[in-house]
Amino acid sequence: MNLPNKLTVLRVCMIPFFVVFMLTDLGGTYGNYIALAIFVVASLTDLLDGKIARKRNLVTNFGKFMDPLADKLLVCSALICLVEMERLAAWMVIVIIAREFIISGFRLIASDNGVVIAASYWGKFKTTFQMIMIILLILDFGGGFDVVETVVTWIALILTVVSLLDYLIKNKGIILEGDI
Repeated sequence: MNLPNKLTVLRVCMIPFFVVFMLTDLGGTYGNYIALAIFVVASLTDLLDGKIARKRNLVTNFGKFMDPLADKLLVCSALICLVEMERLAAWMVIVIIAREFIISGFRLIASDNGVVIAASYWGKFKTTFQMIMIILLILDFGGGFDVVETVVTWIALILTVVSLLDYLIKNKGIILEGDI
């Protein structure tokens, strides 16, 4: 197993620890900070594994499959924890997770037709704002900072919907004809 794939597996292995520190008192008053550190490190492994894989020509089928899955598992786990902690509305999480399922389905259909649907700029902006949103909601500064959390949350949600519409419009052939 090459280094990028090991980083992807490491990211998946970090998720249960992240969830435990988010949802239990195991870390005491520092539990959220430990969870935040795990989340940030796991997110950074995503950037690192992709750069290494492309730079060293270590792209594998395992990586193509597991890397996006690991990302979705990390983000969805964080979002579900935030719902449990009453820091994020469940309906927003449903919209975000539904978008991920829809895009994953399109990518699967496209790959069956020999087409790779690359991430768009909208998708990258969406991911960036989702990560910022998750970090802010984990930190939960409170006070006047609630406005910033709310604005970033709405931007992340809007970008989620916009990126979905972008994928649907760009890849309508998959929907309408079943092929590319």
